[in-house]
Amino acid sequence: MNPLKLLLITVSLVALSAFGSEKSVEKEPKHSKGYNETKQAHYLRNLREKSEAGQGLPPLEERLAAIKNHNRAIQVLDPWIRDPFIFIGDDGAYYLTGTTIDTEPDGVIGIPLWRSENLAEWEKLPRLWQLSDSSWMGDVRPTRHANPNLLVWAPEVYQFGEKWVMMHTTNANTANLLVSKSESLRGGFDEPMQADFGARHDPFLFVEDGKPWLVWGCTKIAPLQKDFLGFAGETVEVGPSNRSMGHEGSSIMKIGKKYVLFGTAWSTDHMRKGTYNLYYCTSDKLEGPYDERKFAGRFLGHGTPFKDKQGRWWCTAFFNANHTTSSLEETMDLNKTKGDAYTINKMGVTLVPLEIQTDKTGNISVRAKDPRYAKPGPEEVQQF
Repeated sequence: MNPLKLLLITVSLVALSAFGSEKSVEKEPKHSKGYNETKQAHYLRNLREKSEAGQGLPPLEERLAAIKNHNRAIQVLDPWIRDPFIFIGDDGAYYLTGTTIDTEPDGVIGIPLWRSENLAEWEKLPRLWQLSDSSWMGDVRPTRHANPNLLVWAPEVYQFGEKWVMMHTTNANTANLLVSKSESLRGGFDEPMQADFGARHDPFLFVEDGKPWLVWGCTKIAPLQKDFLGFAGETVEVGPSNRSMGHEGSSIMKIGKKYVLFGTAWSTDHMRKGTYNLYYCTSDKLEGPYDERKFAGRFLGHGTPFKDKQGRWWCTAFFNANHTTSSLEETMDLNKTKGDAYTINKMGVTLVPLEIQTDKTGNISVRAKDPRYAKPGPEEVQQF
């Protein structure tokens, strides 16, 4: 087994995506007998310990300025979180959830939550839900990566009418959908579909005209009943016209008159080789056909685009790599010598400003504003 995976599996938390996104992480006790830590694993451990100690997070003044100016990426939270998802609550505040790694002091696996008024300062709140609350997952056993613990991956939270809807995937080839019992996020949750929700990797909720659609994988969609007791139609597979979108971390958003499908892939088309990127394609209809795959941002894989309270677009970003670099020059050197996964994102949550434009014909273009994220790297397989 890869030593890196052994280290990352130290996590018994809300794990989202790769260990959150591509879910390639396994759990191993930090000091298990006979465990030989490699230099790379030791390096990652040091990064995590610095993250947990709050080292490396930019000063508050710098974070506030970056949010105000909306022109460069900025790290806003230091705990190691994967697949970060941000939504605006009914109180007008920002809320964040995601796959957590070594950030829950009590070791309980569930759905964490942070709150912010300005995107720069975040307060940790009590978790929304934990696996022990589930009415049906008690007997579910992990099937992926030899991890003995059932984990929560890629949780997301949505307001639907007067209720709240949460969904997540797991390392057991199954997923879960939760619906609040009241108008409050703190009033408890039902699991109306239980195991019938199925193996929906990285589920995402898209709503149009009051009709909910489930988006998962990369990419399938299906309509849901409004009471979330089941599906309301057949599954439709959607994607770019010219090639595969990727393998996970997909979402659909209506921007102007276009449906924009986002998806995640490694730049080399090989797992954990190159950079973890975000791509997109557009369509006039939800069920397609969609146009060719286009580049949205480097190092933005399984990030979620969202609008702030001023109507400006951002994308969440996180650390998913075997190496981190401080400059693009170092990144290119690393690509030549190593060839495996690398990023400029620090452990924690980074916000990257997006520029989303609509031309006179209604076509949509998406691109990261920060130059470090805006262009594909030299190892990119697809030519843009």
